Amino acid sequence: MSRLTIPIERHRLENGLRIVLSQDRTVPVVAVNLWYGVGSRNEPKGKTGFAHLFEHMMFQGSAHVPKNKHFELIERAGGTLNATTWFDRTNYFEAVPSHELELALWLESDRMGWMLPAMDQEKLDNQREVVKNEKRQRYDNQPYGDWDERLQALVYPAEHPYHHSVIGSMEDIDDATLDDVAQFFETFYVPNNAVLTIAGDFDRDHALGLIDRYFGDIAKGADIPVLPGDPNIAPLIGETVREHVIADVPLTRVIMAFRVPPYSSEDFAVAEVARSLLGMGRASRLYRRLVRESRVANSVVTYVFPVLSGAAMLLVWATGYPGTSPQELEDALSEELAGLAEAEAHEVERAIALTETDLVRALERMSERADLLSMFELYFDDPGRINSELDRLRAVSVEQVRDFARSHLGPNNRAVLVYEPKEAV
Repeated sequence: MSRLTIPIERHRLENGLRIVLSQDRTVPVVAVNLWYGVGSRNEPKGKTGFAHLFEHMMFQGSAHVPKNKHFELIERAGGTLNATTWFDRTNYFEAVPSHELELALWLESDRMGWMLPAMDQEKLDNQREVVKNEKRQRYDNQPYGDWDERLQALVYPAEHPYHHSVIGSMEDIDDATLDDVAQFFETFYVPNNAVLTIAGDFDRDHALGLIDRYFGDIAKGADIPVLPGDPNIAPLIGETVREHVIADVPLTRVIMAFRVPPYSSEDFAVAEVARSLLGMGRASRLYRRLVRESRVANSVVTYVFPVLSGAAMLLVWATGYPGTSPQELEDALSEELAGLAEAEAHEVERAIALTETDLVRALERMSERADLLSMFELYFDDPGRINSELDRLRAVSVEQVRDFARSHLGPNNRAVLVYEPKEAV
């Protein structure tokens, strides 16, 4: 594959709003993507879950847009939209026919600049219940649903910003007042804490004019507060920490997590390649050995979290068959993790190729391209980084993967979370 050449143009309004433009007139679709530098890591003790609550509140109307009208207007125009909240950010995004660019920009600007006048107790109470119901459905009553809460608590100490889950504490959500919510909005949902990206089929001058018209009059906020707690963290856990959960789950599952270099580190690419080598595709080590050959597991998963504060987290998990014991799964995973220290060059080349393909396919979709550009602008002040991502991956060597396995995937840096069916005990 050749080097990426995604077109990029950057601007900044006087109020601090950062703008990234990436024109591609292949198809008549334009993606509008807005990232705010606020996620669960920004929530102080007693106010967890606020960033995710705002993901819901931001669709409840603003000064000039009635409740739920945002969805209706975009979908009526033939577009799609959504939002997500994570550790380091919250993003809002639309993909619309190119001639509807103005609609998407107006809607995003109205809730950035004029949401507070439309916020009231009824909306807060309503969305509070929606969030609590989401927690019941996705976390409490879903088999294995609370795995991330449990693993974060094992991997990150109590004072670290990643210790608590993105959805937060329902007690904190219950205690949230309208003044608390308004203060959170005024602190973080400001133009100087946001990146607006437009990617796809648009006219540059027209787009810049619309951005200035709709966002230019929004007041700049105060400086963003430093992260609560202590984001500094040792690079390794220092031991193996464990939790064993007996629950209403269908099959035994063993999940292992490891502290790895943060997304801002050049070594993060090594972690990406290592996780791909372990679990990406049917030829990966874990799938081949645990699912196809020994048949101790019916499925395997690997993932590395691209997060910024102190340390990221790599996880691997294996789900067994009826009657599979937790020890069998843990032993099988441990063996393959240790074996990665003897990785071969052809395996690393394959892992890099698979990761490259994933990235290139994502960039073919305007919505994904816009999202990545917003991310690189917000995280690194460098959207052009998108064009050097392949270089970072290709620079990973087999020696680096072997060293990473020895330094980061051993028992001195391991959190083990076991789920076992009630009837198996």
